[in-house]
Amino acid sequence: MRRLRRWYAWWRTHAPRIRDFLYVFFGLLTVVAQASTGDSGWHLKGWAVLTAGIVSSVALLWRRRFPVTVTLIGIVAMLVGGIFVPLGLALLTLAIRRRDLILAILTFLGYVALVANSGLTGEAFWVSVFTGPFLIGTWVAIGAFVGARRDLVASWQDRAERAEAERELRAEQARLGERARIAQEMHDVLAHKVSLIALHAGGLEVNPAVGPEKVEGSARLIRETARQAMEDLREVLGVLRSDTSVDGADLAPVPQAVDLERLVADSRAAGVAVTSEITLAADVPQSIGRTVYRIVQESLTNVHKHARGASTEVLVAGGRGEGVTVRVTNVRPVAADSLLPGAGAGLVGLRERVVLVGGRLSTGPTPSGGWRVEGWLPWSTGRESETVAPVGADEGER
Repeated sequence: MRRLRRWYAWWRTHAPRIRDFLYVFFGLLTVVAQASTGDSGWHLKGWAVLTAGIVSSVALLWRRRFPVTVTLIGIVAMLVGGIFVPLGLALLTLAIRRRDLILAILTFLGYVALVANSGLTGEAFWVSVFTGPFLIGTWVAIGAFVGARRDLVASWQDRAERAEAERELRAEQARLGERARIAQEMHDVLAHKVSLIALHAGGLEVNPAVGPEKVEGSARLIRETARQAMEDLREVLGVLRSDTSVDGADLAPVPQAVDLERLVADSRAAGVAVTSEITLAADVPQSIGRTVYRIVQESLTNVHKHARGASTEVLVAGGRGEGVTVRVTNVRPVAADSLLPGAGAGLVGLRERVVLVGGRLSTGPTPSGGWRVEGWLPWSTGRESETVAPVGADEGER
């Protein structure tokens, strides 16, 4: 089997040149046979036919590079010596290469040369007039069929290659999108709890003289928060391993608007003076509730990182038809340094979430030196807002 494949590869490499030599040999053979016909043997006419036949036959070696020129040489050979085989092979190659006006003109000239040669020699003139189209048309038809089939196969191959390239491009884009989505989800899940841990540890660091009870309470909160962060991380990684979701709907624990009180309570337990006013209906759609949760979570995370100890106010209000307003404002922090470094990607991802659900988000300093994050999310009165599928909710997170 291996030897057969080697022979096939060798044949595909050398087959075009082998065919060229076979065509030349066949043309020369017919030329010699035609030139040597007659009662008196070799004469001037025979030598002229032989010369024209040799030139037109040898020219077939360049039929692929110069098909029009080789065909013109075959037409001249047909007109001078009545040499038909080189002309037919040249028309065959020309029809494979191109099927246009040039092919039609050269085919007609070949027919005229055939008829003119018959008229000059006086041999079966009317026979050549009627049979010439069939003789020349056969070579052209075979070449056109082979050329059209090759073009069709080439178009199929090109289409398959483009489809493969597009499939790889789509797969690469999906991988990049999945990486970005996982990074955003990991940031949302872990950044808040890690900031709480850092806030507790920072409180112990700046107050080294606290009593054992305070140290024990802070250590307990750090341990519980770290355990929750590890559980969230394990759940995310477990979903990634199992890949049970179609579009990542269960990539991470799905937060809801009812979890806002717990989120604020965690910040209070970490020592942040947070006041909250949450007046949001319980039937808020999942996509809106999740986005509201992310806004408050990211805002409190930034407070933990960059404004520890600063009083913070959380306001969430809204209803059906008027939308949901979310505002998180903190006063100017006393400490200028940050507990944790920030890359600035949290607010960028948050803005993308809000825009994708049709809302608005504004962030910036307050006149008193603090910081404010304010967003508005639409909540229509239509029936579609009452129940939102998880897929729609995920689309709002991307």
